[in-house]
Amino acid sequence: MSFTLANLTPSRGSRTRSKRLGRGNASGKGTTAGKGTKGQRARSGGRKGLKRMGLKRIMQRIPKHRGFTSIYKKPSVINVGVLEKKFAAGTTITPGLLVKENLLQNTKTEMKILGEGNLTRAFIVKGCAVSNSAREKILKAGGKIE
Repeated sequence: MSFTLANLTPSRGSRTRSKRLGRGNASGKGTTAGKGTKGQRARSGGRKGLKRMGLKRIMQRIPKHRGFTSIYKKPSVINVGVLEKKFAAGTTITPGLLVKENLLQNTKTEMKILGEGNLTRAFIVKGCAVSNSAREKILKAGGKIE
């Protein structure tokens, strides 16, 4: 068969029809016709009202109905009386030691020592927050807070 202008065809897949945009949702490119949905910047006067706020400011604006969950993590707490029972005098108390002894769950949250109970042994406290009453008891027993 000889080639003539009548029987020339393009190679398969080289020619594709352009998609007809905006011809209804069933066509696959209806409604916005591939242009995306419009937002605040497309509205009149919207650009100048656009502000970027931090999460803290957003949280503070929300009314606190039916309880409130703070965005700040609460510290893991342990009382002075527990330290008295568990550790020998002169022990250096750190968050890692408290986790190792299974007195606290994890070291990701802040650790705080509270003043409930009696203290007669001297301890050295490192890397933990200490309440005022616990501070008094630790220093009175001859311990240090670093």
